[in-house]
Amino acid sequence: MAHPIMFDDADPVLGRLRDIALALPGAAEKISHGHPAFFTAKVFAYYGGSIKVGGEYERHDRSVVVRPDPAERLALLEDPRCYVPAYLGPSGWVGLDLGAVGVDETWREVAELVEASFRETAGRRLVARLDARGGG
Repeated sequence: MAHPIMFDDADPVLGRLRDIALALPGAAEKISHGHPAFFTAKVFAYYGGSIKVGGEYERHDRSVVVRPDPAERLALLEDPRCYVPAYLGPSGWVGLDLGAVGVDETWREVAELVEASFRETAGRRLVARLDARGGG
């Protein structure tokens, strides 16, 4: 049984996240478990996540889920906007609620997190392509 679609394709927050994620070398988008997933050989970001609270899943539809550098993960989890996503959290992933994102500073932070996750999951050649064009 396929997962239901759990996002609005016209969501401007998703549009901005797409611009960031798909600008990375070799990046593409697919639907995984009802959410947009951005990947190369491996997924480096999801739009939307959830946490388990009292046996029920609490959705965080307007969030980005990334796999940060392990050293940065602990600092991120001190931010009240961040959460440990169901299923992916034990593997080092972190969710960042985007809410009513609109401030350019916040989008720079999102771009940095997405790029860091890309660096954690992409192959060396793709990371080298990013570095060659001035990323990082």
